[in-house]
This record gives sequence, C-alpha cells and structure tokens, in this order.
Amino acid sequence: MLNAIRPALNRVLVPAGQFLARTPVTPNMITVTGTIGVSAGALALFPIGELFAGTVVCTFFVLADMLDGALARAKGTSGPWGAFLDSTLDRVADASVFGGLMLWFVFGGHDRLLGCVALYCLVSGVLVSYAKARAEGLGYRCDVGIAERTERLLIGLTAAGLAGLEVPYVLAIGLWALAVLSTVTFGQRVLAVRQAIAAGTSGEE
Repeated sequence: MLNAIRPALNRVLVPAGQFLARTPVTPNMITVTGTIGVSAGALALFPIGELFAGTVVCTFFVLADMLDGALARAKGTSGPWGAFLDSTLDRVADASVFGGLMLWFVFGGHDRLLGCVALYCLVSGVLVSYAKARAEGLGYRCDVGIAERTERLLIGLTAAGLAGLEVPYVLAIGLWALAVLSTVTFGQRVLAVRQAIAAGTSGEE
C-alpha cells in the first residue's frame, strides 16, 4: 500500500545513509536504538494514558530505524545477520506498541474489549510476519497482503496519536480496522503459499 511513496522516502533516506556511512555508526546500532526507543516510549507512556506523547516518541524512533537499511547499503555491509536482527527486533517494537495500548485499555482506559482487540492486533501482526518468514524458509515467496508491517504500524500510531488529541472513537475504529486488515492479510499469505505449493513453484526457481 505504501509502495507509491517509497521513491520519495528513498530520496530522504539515501542521502542520510550516505552521510552516516562516514561516521562510526553501524546499521545494527540504529536497529537496536530504534527498537529500544519505540519500546520505551510505548511501554512507559501508553499505559499511563499519554497517547499523544507516546506516539510522538514511537514515531521518531520508527523513522530513525528506517535508516538502518540505507546505511547498510551505503556501507556495503548488508547481510543475513543484519536482516535477521532487524526483522526480529521489529516484532519487539510492534509488540511494545500494541502491548502498551492493551495495558492502557485494561488498567487505565477501562475498556477490556478494546484491550482484547489491541492484543489481537499484536498476535495477528506476529502471525502475518511469521507466515512470510516460514514460507520463505521453505523456499516460497509470500510478499502478498493488504496490510504489511509499515501499514499496520502507521494505522496503530496514527489512531493512538489522534486519540491523545481527544479525537473521539478514532482509536477504537483504528484498532478494529487493523484487526480486520491483519486477519485478511494473514489469510492472503496462507492462501498464497497453499497455491504456490499446489503449483509446485517457489521463489528459488
């Protein structure tokens, strides 16, 4: 869904990556720092109802974390370890965001239903990512779906930020929409792998 803006985004990330390539900063440093920043912001601020402040902190570190790939390409250090670390820590950051929202609803927002929806968004997001990773581990492509990680995080953080500005119902709408989109995406990926296996095709061919 966000492929249309990737060229514009790259026009910012590529020069930034080239600048950082002249410093001692490594892609893995950015990955770890971004994850710590998102997790700290989400788990420290969301549970106490500071939704706007939490969104600002998380968004800053999410955007900063996007530099790791550009820096790795600029330094020529792209490799399996960096890809593994980035993908794994992305799950930690995502879990922190939706875990923080769940804690707010259960203990502060007094809405256990939406707390359950936030938990569902957390679990379904992990399943969407796992389906792709497992399929690729078996040699099958699985890059389909209407709501990949970036879209899911964008919806969740935008809804939380607007809720922090006291826009009514926006967080509930965002979480329910995200729950549906994540479910559909998971189904699309399972179906895509099933069809690829039946057709006897794989990404290695």
